[in-house]
Amino acid sequence: MLTYDYEQKALQNGYCSVCGVDEAGRGPLAGPVCAAAVILPADLVIEGLNDSKKLTEKKRERLFDVIKEQAIAYSIAFASVEEIETYNILQATFLAMTRAVQGLTPAADFALIDGNKIPPQLGVPAEYVIGGDGLSPSVAAASVLAKVTRDRYMLDMEQQYPGYGFAKHKGYGTKDHREAIVRLGPSPIHRLSFLKNILK
Repeated sequence: MLTYDYEQKALQNGYCSVCGVDEAGRGPLAGPVCAAAVILPADLVIEGLNDSKKLTEKKRERLFDVIKEQAIAYSIAFASVEEIETYNILQATFLAMTRAVQGLTPAADFALIDGNKIPPQLGVPAEYVIGGDGLSPSVAAASVLAKVTRDRYMLDMEQQYPGYGFAKHKGYGTKDHREAIVRLGPSPIHRLSFLKNILK
């Protein structure tokens, strides 16, 4: 259940501007990882907001516009396939999260990070929240922005690299996607380090 408990605790500790941070796209075989940071007005209720994974695509798309309209600030950032391959997926995720937080205007002075680790170069004090996208409204809002933005990117990639089914699976390792990689070979947006078991 979403409550502002985490945000309120940070505000009671003297912080003024608390953002929620989440990512989309750690697991796929193709495409970048996307992160978002969102600062919401205190106690704002966004009808239907939840962890993006629990929402239909239609609901996420509707919430995407509502969040952008009602947020005090939001920022969306990517780490590229090249960065994933160079640094590994965890470090690339940290990079995307850091870019998202540092892109906020007005800036945040505290961050709630979904997961169990805090990016080391974040630049602001932070707390990680395991399952944060189902607990904190600002983290849930970030999860929706990151997921919708990444999904839209993968829809564009369907046009650029047809045959892989990116519009359908968004780069995740479905049976159809794996078979397409074997049949066509990897595209420029595939993460080669993720394909070792497929391209034997």
